[in-house]
Amino acid sequence: MIDPIAETRSLVVERLMPHSPEKIWRALTQPWLIEEWLMQNDFSPEVGHRFTVRAKPLPGWSGVAHCEVVAVEPPRRLAYRWGDGTESDTHVRTLVTWTLTPEAEGVLVRMEQSGFRPQDVLAHARMGAGWPRVLQRLDQTAGALQ
Repeated sequence: MIDPIAETRSLVVERLMPHSPEKIWRALTQPWLIEEWLMQNDFSPEVGHRFTVRAKPLPGWSGVAHCEVVAVEPPRRLAYRWGDGTESDTHVRTLVTWTLTPEAEGVLVRMEQSGFRPQDVLAHARMGAGWPRVLQRLDQTAGALQ
């Protein structure tokens, strides 16, 4: 029997940011700040909270991702399921995990999006290209906080 988990792929992007973990945490968990670096959303940092992120549709993507918070450990770890809200096996459903590790120069921000199946190759490529820019905008958003 083939293990379906073994067939999945992940994306990992890390960036050292010259901010406190608390600033990064605020940017990761406040809806109006998330909109600045990611997308429009109705996020709340509560385990079990279902939320959406919304952007301009792309070929093969409606522009809406339906998500659910699965872990909230301030100010070091946040995780949520990321999907398109359908029950179809043809649609992407992954897990996004943010890990904040304090360093002498600030905080190492690690984003891992796991669970891409072989049929999710287009989503894996698009998101792989997009996450480095997203982390750059997260860094800028946190840097503008008081």
